[in-house]
Amino acid sequence: MRSYSGMVAMASLFGNDKARLWWKGRERQWEKLRSENKDDEWIWVHVSSLGEFEQGLPVIERLKEKYPHYKILLTFFSPSGYEPRKNFPLADIVAYMPSDTLNNARRLVRNFNIKAAFFVKYDFWFNYMKVLKKNNIPLYYISALLHPSHYFFKFYSSWFRKQLKNVSHYFVQNEETESLLKSIGIDDSTVTGDTRFDRVFEIARQSQSFPEIEKFIDGRHCIIAGSSWPSDEKFLIPYLNKLPDNYCLVIAPHDISASHINQITSQLDDYQLYTELDAEKKSKVLVINTIGILKKIYKYARFAYVGGGFMSSIHNTQEALVFDCPVVVGPKYRKFVEAVDLVESGGMFSVSDQQEFNAVFDRLINDEDYYNKASGICHDYVQLSIGATNKIMEYLESRL
Repeated sequence: MRSYSGMVAMASLFGNDKARLWWKGRERQWEKLRSENKDDEWIWVHVSSLGEFEQGLPVIERLKEKYPHYKILLTFFSPSGYEPRKNFPLADIVAYMPSDTLNNARRLVRNFNIKAAFFVKYDFWFNYMKVLKKNNIPLYYISALLHPSHYFFKFYSSWFRKQLKNVSHYFVQNEETESLLKSIGIDDSTVTGDTRFDRVFEIARQSQSFPEIEKFIDGRHCIIAGSSWPSDEKFLIPYLNKLPDNYCLVIAPHDISASHINQITSQLDDYQLYTELDAEKKSKVLVINTIGILKKIYKYARFAYVGGGFMSSIHNTQEALVFDCPVVVGPKYRKFVEAVDLVESGGMFSVSDQQEFNAVFDRLINDEDYYNKASGICHDYVQLSIGATNKIMEYLESRL
């Protein structure tokens, strides 16, 4: 851990912005990481980044509602999570997690009267886990997800597996994770599903209207391409020639820098930018060149394409699925339980080349029964998936 911190420090000196934020954010961390009143009781929630924060948020909200006497300490590992959420109002302190050393773990536990700790998904920090256990502080994992290929299940990993027993209980996303934990002698787990479904479902329920986008769509069927990269757009843009007149396309790229927006629009003849939208003008394509609205506009989609699957992994598909929206993705989707389940059951479609892309889009557009079946599968899957937060809170009822 000290070597890692040293490498981050060096990277920050050579112009790496993320490394600079990571290092600078921890320089004076202990000024923030202390409780002024020793009688205060704390719940500590740790997340790696923004995605894990979204998974932890429904639990934080319910903890704050049900147990208002507890204060909330929220820590992040990554600047990409901390920077957008450093003023999160439900937490009494928001900070970076100090590096995982024994001294840091002991100091954090000394500084706060922690009654319970919650880590999200698979952010395993063994010194913190050990010190929490030694101080009889229960540690719970939210939306934990493990795969057979994970390093815990390699032949050399007996020491790592032993550390997992420092956790009081695992709330896991699927039965595979529960079975893997049982195979190494850990029975303290409950299959709850992914709490992020609760989060995106709540957002969908409260989603606002966008009258200017509704005017742009003007009764047409809308396809939304969310979090796209150039490797996705090279399939999307050629398909525009095949798009029927009663369809329009909304592209919300992951990177909204001027250079990437220009790269997209230079390939289009009939488009508008969201920030310059003239709803009276009828265009085929709307390019979203701002952030923060994608999850709210999926409700306008007949079906969606979610990008990232030709890079390292797909982006969030749940935000579209909660609107009963069939989703098309690239080939790299297996990190996400819902993607694997829905590709197998027919609510989500993975494509690897232009021919497969065209075939799936053609069928979703032209075959009404095919489309309705896929939409129904997504609807049923979401209904079965929501409720993870309730299951967690029921378990905690007699423990907090």
